[in-house]
Amino acid sequence: MKNIPLYEVRKIRDLRDMLQQSVNLYREKDAFLIKKNKGEAYTGISYKQYSDDIQALGTSLCHLSGHGSRIAIIAETRYEWYVTYLAVTNGTGIVIPLDKELPKQEIASLLNRSYADCIVYSSSKQSVIDEIRDQIPTVKHFVCMDEPKEGNDARYFWDLIRDGNTRLDSGDRVFLDAEIDPEAMTILLFTSGTTDKAKAVMLSQRNVAANLEGMCSMLYIGPGDMFLSVLPLHHTYECTCGFLCPIYRGCTIAQCEGLRYITKNMQEAKTTIILVVPLMLEMFYRGIMKKAKADKKMERKFNFAMTLTRGLRRVGIDTRKKIFKTVHDGFGGHLRMMISGGAAIDPMILKNLQDLGFPCVQGYGLTECAPILALNRDVDFNNRAAGLPLPCVDVKIIDKDENGIGEIIGKGPNVMIGYYENPEATAAAIDADGYYHSGDLGFLDENGFVLITGRKKNVIISKNGKNIFPEEIESLLSRSSFVAESLVSGQDDGKDDIVVTVEIYPNSEAVEAALGKEPSPDAVQKLFEAEVRKVNEQLVPYKHIRRIKVRDTEFEKTTSRKIKREYK
Repeated sequence: MKNIPLYEVRKIRDLRDMLQQSVNLYREKDAFLIKKNKGEAYTGISYKQYSDDIQALGTSLCHLSGHGSRIAIIAETRYEWYVTYLAVTNGTGIVIPLDKELPKQEIASLLNRSYADCIVYSSSKQSVIDEIRDQIPTVKHFVCMDEPKEGNDARYFWDLIRDGNTRLDSGDRVFLDAEIDPEAMTILLFTSGTTDKAKAVMLSQRNVAANLEGMCSMLYIGPGDMFLSVLPLHHTYECTCGFLCPIYRGCTIAQCEGLRYITKNMQEAKTTIILVVPLMLEMFYRGIMKKAKADKKMERKFNFAMTLTRGLRRVGIDTRKKIFKTVHDGFGGHLRMMISGGAAIDPMILKNLQDLGFPCVQGYGLTECAPILALNRDVDFNNRAAGLPLPCVDVKIIDKDENGIGEIIGKGPNVMIGYYENPEATAAAIDADGYYHSGDLGFLDENGFVLITGRKKNVIISKNGKNIFPEEIESLLSRSSFVAESLVSGQDDGKDDIVVTVEIYPNSEAVEAALGKEPSPDAVQKLFEAEVRKVNEQLVPYKHIRRIKVRDTEFEKTTSRKIKREYK
């Protein structure tokens, strides 16, 4: 491993300590840029104002639902979400961030499983709240982020802020002096899955604090950075890395108006860092390449520029941002880092974006690890790898096969307390030595990087015992402009073998450009047979795709945009 020093970071005891330190350091600096109405200019909210709103809401919540109460948040990304989260963790009780996209019956089930006392929600979820209200007996208090309509008995979020400020002015310290145990559960997160299968992960503030210190010692993130928040806040990836991390490091977080406004908002906010999932990074890359190859002349100029800048960098001259200025301007002109997480990304895409002057790194995390387990550094990275273990984390590979591939396990202060009300699942996930068993397969290379080959439960095992990782094949398929989505599986041929099968959802625009409008099914099938042959040439024979299915619709996905796989 390269002996590159880690970045210095502040030690933090818990999230209240983290916020107080940041307010002392960055008091009048903007913590957030928000849009009160779509299309308007950004309005700044300072660290001091943010802290004041947290203290006011926390004080009101302590009187409304009491210390130790369990408060769920169901809303889109907005300032009130950020205020509620720390108002709960910093002295009120336990926060339960829920996925606003879940069906109403699942929301009701998760509220019941978590014994929520109070819900803080946006008006966009009012109809859901109304429909499930008689199914959630533990919930006694309802707080709406938008002013409730006449006849709605929910408390108004900003009325609680005003009430809290009045109490604080009169000397009320019920929230300010509340004790925080950094080792206790103050965050309850549900993993993606159906109502019955979703596990409730218990996290402590020490789990999150260790993650913040670890990741920021590996990547430089500072007060000059502007984050654009585009991912759902209920996911621990965005919550820890795209919300708590910037607040910890004195950055500013700009609110994104929606996926179609990403580049517009990046330009307005002068974004320097953005957290993405692979699907978004692939979308950015394909958009760039589509413009770069709009015609033969443009394509020749682009290819020459790539060759030139790569050659110059070999002799220490970096002209990427100057030569590809138009591309950078399309992303606001200030972007200095893209961080990808949630799933593996094709290393070729990372390399090509880096060659355009966009530093991109990927990390590896799980909700149970708060979430980061490994992360590529800005000064030491491997595009094929998920990253290096965080400084506080020990990663091992167990039950290795003949190729050295085994299950990835990790131990550190970021590993969860356990699964709520599920001791059996906790015992299965965390062994006697404190190592969390990820369910992911991979290996450690000679430099200590964690490389993931696939998910344990996804592995296709051939009749002769060979392991085939669908993710590897899907990654190769994703390089084809004709493939929008793919899913690889193993199907028993009824004889003596497993047939590697791929189901493909085409990129209709690319297919029509190649074959013309409304191409025949035979022509489309032949096109994908040719693409599969190219992929098979890069694989050993036992991994070859032998059956192709073309589908007309997108695959069913989770709310985090991952394709749902069927398990037998």
